[in-house]
Amino acid sequence: MALEIYRSKRKFGITAEPRGRKGRRGGDCFVIQKHAARQLHYDLRLELDGVMKSWAVARGPSLDPAEKRLAVQVEDHPIEYNAFEGTIPQGEYGGGTVMIWDRGRWIPDGDPHQGYAEGHLDFVLEGEKLHGRWHLVRMRSHESDRQKDRHENWLLIKGKDEFSRTGRDQDILVEQPLSVVTGRSMEEIAAGKAGKRVWHGKNAGDPVAAGPVAKRAAKRRSPSHRTPSQRKPTRGKP
Repeated sequence: MALEIYRSKRKFGITAEPRGRKGRRGGDCFVIQKHAARQLHYDLRLELDGVMKSWAVARGPSLDPAEKRLAVQVEDHPIEYNAFEGTIPQGEYGGGTVMIWDRGRWIPDGDPHQGYAEGHLDFVLEGEKLHGRWHLVRMRSHESDRQKDRHENWLLIKGKDEFSRTGRDQDILVEQPLSVVTGRSMEEIAAGKAGKRVWHGKNAGDPVAAGPVAKRAAKRRSPSHRTPSQRKPTRGKP
């Protein structure tokens, strides 16, 4: 049931996207995929209950806590989608170029099921580009909208910590535009050019196979390299 909507929107004989299956519970990976579809956006995906809960962030994540970025919740994706980087044929659902812009693990503050149900997820990201505290806050919607199964709107907000920036600082989307997996730009992915690092889907999440950027992220994820705030996240408000 969890992936029926995802599968119903895709023709797997045409698109290279994975059909996927529901995984085992207990995973904690996240991925952000830059997606040049009809409109450029960044897809935030958090692993929960064997699938990737997904939000389309129209303007991408911001490190400025004053910036509240609209995040439209979309259908659950399979965990295998975390390894997808390439192109979706034009005319198909989501047609366009997809880049793995960031990936790593997420650490929910408290029970993520309760936070998700209440519409306020507090968590820490330990990625290759994004770090520290974040908030996903569901916006109010009318009952009629929920009955029509419309996408729910959330806000993605950076928490105030040592990783946050002000609006005067450089935008991380501009500062770090390339794929964390292959080192390619969107243009190189669209053109089918080979990446700067050798990587295969079966090695997804393997720091050795993924290259030097992932190795540094894996080192940061070890307990001895976490900041005090990362070791013991505490509930906070945006």
